[in-house]
Amino acid sequence: MEKENLKVEKYYTKDVDTDKNSIYCHHDLMGELLIPTHKHEKAQLLYTEGGLVYVTTETKTYFLPARHFMWIPDTIKHSIHPSSENVMMRNLYFPVDKNEHSFYNNEGIYPVNDLLLQMMLFTNRWNGNLKKGSRNYFIARAIKAILPEICETNLPLALPTAKDKRLLKVITYLDEHLDETIFFSTLAEKFGFSERSLYRLFQKDMGMSFIQFFTIRRMLKAIELLLEKRLPVSEVAVAVGYNSIPTFSNTFYKLLGQRPSDYLNGVEILKKNQQV
Repeated sequence: MEKENLKVEKYYTKDVDTDKNSIYCHHDLMGELLIPTHKHEKAQLLYTEGGLVYVTTETKTYFLPARHFMWIPDTIKHSIHPSSENVMMRNLYFPVDKNEHSFYNNEGIYPVNDLLLQMMLFTNRWNGNLKKGSRNYFIARAIKAILPEICETNLPLALPTAKDKRLLKVITYLDEHLDETIFFSTLAEKFGFSERSLYRLFQKDMGMSFIQFFTIRRMLKAIELLLEKRLPVSEVAVAVGYNSIPTFSNTFYKLLGQRPSDYLNGVEILKKNQQV
Protein backbone atom coordinates (compact mmCIF):
# COMPACT_ATOMS: atom_id res chain seq x y z
CA MET A 1 0.00 0.00 0.00
CA GLU A 2 2.83 2.43 0.84
CA LYS A 3 4.47 1.78 -2.52
CA GLU A 4 1.20 2.54 -4.31
CA ASN A 5 0.82 5.81 -2.40
CA LEU A 6 4.38 6.78 -3.23
CA LYS A 7 3.68 6.04 -6.89
CA VAL A 8 0.66 8.34 -6.84
CA GLU A 9 2.59 11.02 -4.96
CA LYS A 10 5.49 10.86 -7.40
CA TYR A 11 3.50 10.83 -10.63
CA TYR A 12 0.59 13.07 -9.86
CA THR A 13 2.20 15.81 -7.81
CA LYS A 14 5.89 15.70 -8.54
CA ASP A 15 6.48 14.63 -12.13
CA VAL A 16 3.63 16.56 -13.75
CA ASP A 17 4.74 19.89 -12.29
CA THR A 18 8.51 19.35 -12.33
CA ASP A 19 8.93 21.76 -15.24
CA LYS A 20 6.27 24.47 -15.13
CA ASN A 21 6.90 25.37 -18.79
CA SER A 22 6.74 21.87 -20.26
CA ILE A 23 3.76 19.87 -21.46
CA TYR A 24 3.74 16.62 -19.51
CA CYS A 25 2.67 13.44 -21.28
CA HIS A 26 1.72 10.10 -19.73
CA HIS A 27 0.19 7.10 -21.52
CA ASP A 28 -0.22 3.80 -19.70
CA LEU A 29 -2.60 1.10 -18.53
CA MET A 30 -4.27 2.16 -15.31
CA GLY A 31 -3.01 -0.89 -13.41
CA GLU A 32 -5.16 0.05 -10.41
CA LEU A 33 -8.78 0.79 -9.55
CA LEU A 34 -8.24 4.07 -7.71
CA ILE A 35 -6.05 7.10 -8.07
CA PRO A 36 -6.72 9.05 -4.85
CA THR A 37 -7.69 12.71 -4.71
CA HIS A 38 -4.94 14.97 -6.02
CA LYS A 39 -4.41 18.15 -8.02
CA HIS A 40 -1.71 19.66 -10.22
CA GLU A 41 -0.74 23.11 -11.43
CA LYS A 42 -1.28 22.15 -15.05
CA ALA A 43 -4.57 21.57 -16.83
CA GLN A 44 -5.26 17.97 -17.87
CA LEU A 45 -6.63 16.36 -21.00
CA LEU A 46 -7.64 12.80 -20.05
CA TYR A 47 -8.54 10.34 -22.81
CA THR A 48 -9.38 6.69 -22.13
CA GLU A 49 -9.74 3.44 -24.05
CA GLY A 50 -11.08 0.07 -23.01
CA GLY A 51 -13.64 0.98 -20.40
CA LEU A 52 -15.37 3.61 -18.34
CA VAL A 53 -13.57 6.00 -16.01
CA TYR A 54 -15.22 7.86 -13.14
CA VAL A 55 -13.66 11.20 -12.25
CA THR A 56 -14.85 12.65 -8.95
CA THR A 57 -14.36 16.31 -8.07
CA GLU A 58 -15.58 18.09 -4.96
CA THR A 59 -19.02 18.66 -6.47
CA LYS A 60 -19.64 16.05 -9.17
CA THR A 61 -18.89 12.59 -10.44
CA TYR A 62 -18.09 12.52 -14.16
CA PHE A 63 -18.49 9.43 -16.32
CA LEU A 64 -15.84 9.29 -19.03
CA PRO A 65 -16.59 6.62 -21.65
CA ALA A 66 -14.29 5.36 -24.37
CA ARG A 67 -13.69 7.70 -27.33
CA HIS A 68 -14.34 10.75 -25.20
CA PHE A 69 -11.98 13.00 -23.27
CA MET A 70 -12.30 15.09 -20.16
CA TRP A 71 -10.77 18.52 -19.71
CA ILE A 72 -9.77 19.21 -16.09
CA PRO A 73 -8.62 22.78 -15.34
CA ASP A 74 -5.53 23.38 -13.21
CA THR A 75 -5.71 22.99 -9.39
CA ILE A 76 -9.04 21.12 -9.50
CA LYS A 77 -8.98 18.37 -6.88
CA HIS A 78 -10.09 15.05 -8.35
CA SER A 79 -9.82 11.30 -7.97
CA ILE A 80 -9.93 8.75 -10.80
CA HIS A 81 -11.76 5.42 -10.66
CA PRO A 82 -11.46 3.20 -13.77
CA SER A 83 -13.92 0.38 -14.35
CA SER A 84 -10.98 -1.98 -14.92
CA GLU A 85 -7.24 -2.08 -14.32
CA ASN A 86 -6.89 -2.67 -18.08
CA VAL A 87 -8.26 0.73 -19.05
CA MET A 88 -5.76 2.68 -21.13
CA MET A 89 -5.28 6.22 -19.89
CA ARG A 90 -3.77 8.90 -22.11
CA ASN A 91 -2.89 12.24 -20.51
CA LEU A 92 -1.53 15.55 -21.63
CA TYR A 93 -0.91 18.21 -18.95
CA PHE A 94 -0.70 21.80 -20.16
CA PRO A 95 0.74 24.93 -18.50
CA VAL A 96 -1.81 27.68 -17.99
CA ASP A 97 -1.38 30.61 -20.37
CA LYS A 98 -2.42 34.20 -19.81
CA ASN A 99 -5.71 35.31 -21.39
CA GLU A 100 -6.73 31.78 -22.32
CA HIS A 101 -9.96 30.94 -24.11
CA SER A 102 -12.85 30.47 -21.68
CA PHE A 103 -13.09 26.81 -22.79
CA TYR A 104 -10.06 25.96 -20.64
CA ASN A 105 -11.62 27.28 -17.44
CA ASN A 106 -14.34 24.66 -17.16
CA GLU A 107 -14.50 20.94 -16.50
CA GLY A 108 -16.16 19.03 -19.28
CA ILE A 109 -16.49 15.82 -21.27
CA TYR A 110 -16.40 15.89 -25.07
CA PRO A 111 -16.52 13.35 -27.90
CA VAL A 112 -13.28 12.80 -29.80
CA ASN A 113 -13.67 13.44 -33.52
CA ASP A 114 -11.46 11.87 -36.18
CA LEU A 115 -9.02 14.80 -36.28
CA LEU A 116 -8.38 14.77 -32.54
CA LEU A 117 -8.27 10.98 -32.55
CA GLN A 118 -5.44 10.97 -35.11
CA MET A 119 -3.55 13.66 -33.21
CA MET A 120 -3.84 11.71 -29.96
CA LEU A 121 -2.71 8.60 -31.80
CA PHE A 122 0.39 10.48 -32.91
CA THR A 123 1.36 10.98 -29.25
CA ASN A 124 1.23 7.24 -28.49
CA ARG A 125 4.91 6.79 -27.75
CA TRP A 126 5.47 10.00 -25.84
CA ASN A 127 6.04 10.02 -22.10
CA GLY A 128 7.41 12.60 -19.69
CA ASN A 129 8.15 16.29 -20.17
CA LEU A 130 7.84 17.74 -23.66
CA LYS A 131 10.31 20.59 -23.49
CA LYS A 132 9.17 24.01 -24.63
CA GLY A 133 10.35 24.61 -28.17
CA SER A 134 10.67 20.93 -29.09
CA ARG A 135 8.83 19.40 -32.07
CA ASN A 136 6.59 17.27 -29.86
CA TYR A 137 5.80 20.29 -27.68
CA PHE A 138 4.43 22.20 -30.68
CA ILE A 139 2.35 19.21 -31.77
CA ALA A 140 0.86 18.93 -28.28
CA ARG A 141 0.20 22.68 -28.24
CA ALA A 142 -1.72 22.25 -31.47
CA ILE A 143 -3.92 19.62 -29.80
CA LYS A 144 -4.77 22.09 -27.05
CA ALA A 145 -5.31 24.94 -29.49
CA ILE A 146 -7.96 23.17 -31.56
CA LEU A 147 -10.13 22.11 -28.61
CA PRO A 148 -12.29 25.26 -28.43
CA GLU A 149 -12.87 24.99 -32.20
CA ILE A 150 -13.94 21.33 -32.34
CA CYS A 151 -15.56 20.84 -28.92
CA GLU A 152 -18.94 22.48 -29.38
CA THR A 153 -20.92 20.36 -26.93
CA ASN A 154 -20.03 19.74 -23.29
CA LEU A 155 -21.85 16.44 -22.75
CA PRO A 156 -23.97 16.05 -19.59
CA LEU A 157 -22.06 12.94 -18.51
CA ALA A 158 -21.92 13.98 -14.88
CA LEU A 159 -24.12 13.74 -11.85
CA PRO A 160 -23.90 15.98 -8.81
CA THR A 161 -23.06 14.50 -5.44
CA ALA A 162 -26.12 14.35 -3.20
CA LYS A 163 -25.64 16.03 0.17
CA ASP A 164 -28.99 15.33 1.82
CA LYS A 165 -28.98 11.92 3.56
CA ARG A 166 -32.64 11.37 2.69
CA LEU A 167 -31.86 11.79 -0.98
CA LEU A 168 -28.90 9.40 -0.77
CA LYS A 169 -31.34 6.62 0.17
CA VAL A 170 -33.57 7.47 -2.79
CA ILE A 171 -30.63 7.46 -5.20
CA THR A 172 -29.37 4.12 -3.89
CA TYR A 173 -32.82 2.67 -4.50
CA LEU A 174 -32.89 4.07 -8.04
CA ASP A 175 -29.48 2.58 -8.80
CA GLU A 176 -30.76 -0.83 -7.72
CA HIS A 177 -33.90 -0.59 -9.89
CA LEU A 178 -32.70 0.96 -13.15
CA ASP A 179 -34.45 -1.78 -15.13
CA GLU A 180 -37.87 -1.02 -13.67
CA THR A 181 -40.58 1.51 -14.49
CA ILE A 182 -40.57 3.86 -11.50
CA PHE A 183 -43.34 6.39 -11.05
CA PHE A 184 -42.44 9.53 -9.19
CA SER A 185 -45.57 9.36 -7.04
CA THR A 186 -44.74 5.81 -5.95
CA LEU A 187 -41.13 6.75 -5.21
CA ALA A 188 -42.19 9.72 -3.08
CA GLU A 189 -44.65 7.61 -1.10
CA LYS A 190 -42.09 4.84 -0.55
CA PHE A 191 -39.67 7.24 1.14
CA GLY A 192 -42.25 9.27 3.04
CA PHE A 193 -42.31 12.39 0.85
CA SER A 194 -45.05 14.26 -0.83
CA GLU A 195 -44.44 14.58 -4.58
CA ARG A 196 -43.94 18.31 -4.18
CA SER A 197 -41.36 18.02 -1.39
CA LEU A 198 -39.35 15.31 -3.19
CA TYR A 199 -39.41 17.36 -6.39
CA ARG A 200 -38.09 20.39 -4.49
CA LEU A 201 -35.41 18.30 -2.79
CA PHE A 202 -34.08 17.02 -6.13
CA GLN A 203 -34.00 20.55 -7.53
CA LYS A 204 -32.35 22.08 -4.47
CA ASP A 205 -29.79 19.36 -3.69
CA MET A 206 -29.03 18.08 -7.21
CA GLY A 207 -29.81 21.08 -9.38
CA MET A 208 -31.93 18.92 -11.68
CA SER A 209 -35.28 17.19 -11.76
CA PHE A 210 -35.90 13.56 -10.89
CA ILE A 211 -36.52 12.64 -14.53
CA GLN A 212 -33.28 14.32 -15.63
CA PHE A 213 -31.31 12.48 -12.97
CA PHE A 214 -32.89 9.10 -13.61
CA THR A 215 -32.51 9.38 -17.40
CA ILE A 216 -28.83 10.30 -17.18
CA ARG A 217 -28.18 7.54 -14.64
CA ARG A 218 -29.85 4.98 -16.92
CA MET A 219 -27.84 6.09 -19.94
CA LEU A 220 -24.59 5.94 -17.96
CA LYS A 221 -25.42 2.38 -16.95
CA ALA A 222 -26.18 1.62 -20.59
CA ILE A 223 -22.72 2.86 -21.56
CA GLU A 224 -21.17 0.52 -18.98
CA LEU A 225 -23.12 -2.45 -20.34
CA LEU A 226 -22.31 -1.61 -23.95
CA LEU A 227 -18.59 -1.43 -23.15
CA GLU A 228 -18.73 -4.85 -21.49
CA LYS A 229 -19.98 -6.23 -24.85
CA ARG A 230 -21.89 -9.05 -23.18
CA LEU A 231 -25.35 -7.94 -24.26
CA PRO A 232 -26.78 -6.81 -27.61
CA VAL A 233 -28.19 -3.30 -27.78
CA SER A 234 -31.75 -4.59 -27.44
CA GLU A 235 -30.96 -6.32 -24.14
CA VAL A 236 -29.03 -3.31 -22.85
CA ALA A 237 -32.14 -1.23 -23.45
CA VAL A 238 -34.26 -3.61 -21.38
CA ALA A 239 -31.61 -3.73 -18.64
CA VAL A 240 -31.96 0.02 -18.11
CA GLY A 241 -35.75 0.09 -18.22
CA TYR A 242 -36.56 0.68 -21.91
CA ASN A 243 -39.00 -1.68 -23.63
CA SER A 244 -38.84 0.37 -26.82
CA ILE A 245 -35.53 0.15 -28.69
CA PRO A 246 -36.19 3.34 -30.71
CA THR A 247 -36.94 5.29 -27.51
CA PHE A 248 -33.75 3.98 -25.92
CA SER A 249 -31.73 4.83 -29.04
CA ASN A 250 -33.19 8.34 -29.25
CA THR A 251 -32.50 9.01 -25.55
CA PHE A 252 -28.92 7.72 -25.92
CA TYR A 253 -28.46 9.94 -28.97
CA LYS A 254 -29.65 13.04 -27.11
CA LEU A 255 -27.03 12.44 -24.41
CA LEU A 256 -24.00 11.32 -26.47
CA GLY A 257 -24.80 12.62 -29.94
CA GLN A 258 -24.62 9.15 -31.51
CA ARG A 259 -26.64 5.95 -31.64
CA PRO A 260 -25.68 3.00 -29.39
CA SER A 261 -24.56 0.91 -32.38
CA ASP A 262 -22.46 3.79 -33.78
CA TYR A 263 -20.88 4.33 -30.38
CA LEU A 264 -19.87 0.67 -30.19
CA ASN A 265 -18.31 0.85 -33.66
CA GLY A 266 -16.00 3.67 -32.60
CA VAL A 267 -14.87 2.82 -29.09
CA GLU A 268 -11.89 0.63 -30.00
CA ILE A 269 -10.30 2.58 -32.82
CA LEU A 270 -7.08 3.05 -30.84
CA LYS A 271 -7.00 -0.47 -29.42
CA LYS A 272 -4.51 -1.76 -31.97
CA ASN A 273 -2.22 1.17 -31.24
CA GLN A 274 -2.06 1.01 -27.44
CA GLN A 275 1.60 0.04 -27.34
CA VAL A 276 3.40 3.01 -25.84
